[in-house]
Amino acid sequence: MADCNNQNVNHNHINTEQAQAVVIMVPFPAQSHLNQLLQLSCLISSYGIKVHYVSSTIHNRQAIVRINGLNPLEIAKLHFHNLPTPASNSPPPKPDLMNKFPEHLQPAFDATLSLRQPVAEYLQNISLKAKRIVVIHDLLMSMVVQDVASIPNAESYVFTSISAYFHATFFGECLGKPFPIEQPKNVPSFEGCFTEEFLNFLALQDEPVKHRAGDIFNTCRAIEGPFIDLIEREDAAENRKLWAIGPMLPSKSFSANSQHKCLEWLDKQARNSVIYVSFGTTTSMLDEEIKELAMGLEQSKQKFIWVLRDADKCNVFDGEVRRAELPDGFVERVEGLGMVVRDWAPQPEILAHPSTGGFMSHCGWNSCLESITMGVPIAAWPMHSDQPRNSVLITEILKTGILLREWGQRAELVKASTIENVVKRLMASEEGNEIRKRADELAAAVRLSYEEGGASKAELDSFIAHITREQDGATTPISSACCNISSRAFDA
Repeated sequence: MADCNNQNVNHNHINTEQAQAVVIMVPFPAQSHLNQLLQLSCLISSYGIKVHYVSSTIHNRQAIVRINGLNPLEIAKLHFHNLPTPASNSPPPKPDLMNKFPEHLQPAFDATLSLRQPVAEYLQNISLKAKRIVVIHDLLMSMVVQDVASIPNAESYVFTSISAYFHATFFGECLGKPFPIEQPKNVPSFEGCFTEEFLNFLALQDEPVKHRAGDIFNTCRAIEGPFIDLIEREDAAENRKLWAIGPMLPSKSFSANSQHKCLEWLDKQARNSVIYVSFGTTTSMLDEEIKELAMGLEQSKQKFIWVLRDADKCNVFDGEVRRAELPDGFVERVEGLGMVVRDWAPQPEILAHPSTGGFMSHCGWNSCLESITMGVPIAAWPMHSDQPRNSVLITEILKTGILLREWGQRAELVKASTIENVVKRLMASEEGNEIRKRADELAAAVRLSYEEGGASKAELDSFIAHITREQDGATTPISSACCNISSRAFDA
């Protein structure tokens, strides 16, 4: 696919003169956020609605290069607009910090604060050519899109890229509200989840976010019903609507990596015999952590695929990526038992493969949703941000995983013996089989939610009807076409 630059993006700028509604997506510049709004863009576009994806040149390019199973033909229907973003530093990750939050990405986060004026100008231009513009923005871009409030035919909706459980507990605790739903014991604190700089950045969104007309959550009631209901009651009290339309995964993988070597290797393995190990795009591990993990996987004698990559930099095309060292002779000793992947891996396909029976994960919300949808249980090793609370959701509330590392012990090195034990429990025990059974049952319920008559499908239809409504009432959606939720095996 061609690079996303001004020359080849702006040429397919659309004529929106007669458009009933045009959707403008404003993502936050981090991989999991870019990916979720790109998935939503494809869903909305499938209803025949024009969708503009508005970000910096680098992050538009990043979103396209890492389309993660989405259909390139659907991506081609979107209209990417490059914003003039000032140059910022792209420092390397700092794996030796006790706080695993990716503070090296803060320059990219701070650079978004300069985008308010160019976004406002772009929205004003589009507003002259459409009856209504619908701005869907990441919560962390609220300050950037706040001028929507001054455009008569524009309205904005916050897309929440975190779990409803984390959202309800985090913001409830920030406001000092008692949580009205019984919590598991020993829920991890928020201490160490974020840096002070990021919390200050988050605080900047407090006032601008109040302008929104509603909230969109990438989750469903089969997964988080009580927490969605709780947030929905608060939204209704403030005259806002809420739609829970997730998980937003494509029904069929169109990844360019469909012939990736790890998928060919998985084809040769027994059903549910392989644990997939990956800690996302914002985690960098210390050399000693990598050594203990390698030893733990080897000693478990369980089949594995391990994606060993450093965390993303602000500019993922910047080169100079640290290549973590493995113990001497490790790759040779585990030949046939497992494989180490150093490049970008097709995670949705790996999790959907029948041979994959477990997922050692940081519990980022994207990874949680993919794992839940595919019915793959998790060995939870949270690193920062929402991940400790997500691990509670997975292991204590949904009971589809095992906790590998307690959040309160995050300063301690996780030993190979602990990793070995948890891998064996998940992959080769009756306890693991029971967890896998619950994961399969939840996955079935989630898939039903996107079939005709399912809760997520109905809520997506409701949102489309809402944004395409006539001024004096709702109209029928432009189209009812929609991607169905993935099953464990993608369509042939």
